Amino acid sequence: MEKTYSIKKNARVAGLLYLILAITSIFGLVYVPSKIIVPDDTLTTVNNIIASKMMFRLGIVSNLLYLIVFVFLVLSFYNLLKDVNKKLAMLMVSLVIVGVPAAFINELNHLAILTLFNGGDFLKEFGSNQQYALAQLFLSLHEYGSKMVGIFWGLWLFPLGLLIMKSKFIPQIIGVLLIIGCFGYVIAGFTFLLSPHYGRIVFPIVTMPSAIAEVV
Repeated sequence: MEKTYSIKKNARVAGLLYLILAITSIFGLVYVPSKIIVPDDTLTTVNNIIASKMMFRLGIVSNLLYLIVFVFLVLSFYNLLKDVNKKLAMLMVSLVIVGVPAAFINELNHLAILTLFNGGDFLKEFGSNQQYALAQLFLSLHEYGSKMVGIFWGLWLFPLGLLIMKSKFIPQIIGVLLIIGCFGYVIAGFTFLLSPHYGRIVFPIVTMPSAIAEVV
């Protein structure tokens, strides 16, 4: 009885954290970019950032918050699933812990764009063309960084999926979808590194199974 209560408690904590993660990540990773970022149009994107600096900053803060929540989420999954297979649970935590600092650092690229157009005295040496060129560089670096970190966001789903399949209290189909999603994230990440154009096309398709499983 006590073990069942503990499982339910840990499951509720994980579910709540996943909900918070979903809200913050959707705002920072989907909503804000959809309003500001215009692919292959640096001038429009930069003008959007300048016109909506607060929204852009909120997007950065939202991304940092979801990464913090992510750490606590994976720890709650560890507590929930460690009795199923402790080694797999530790691998799951390790993959997230590697990805989170990299994602934190990647947000510096967006902060660099804000700094470029913040009117500091040290920027007077840069002409407008140089500023826009640097902005394009930081935007590109952020996109590449996101896809590289996304490889780890895929990899952690593999041990999580296996743990769910081995557990007796979570439907196995969710674990299967997570494992498929793992390979989807990895394929999307490496495809983008080889060809950004095809990577953008492939990403929403191959990550759909994991998106369905994570919502469930």
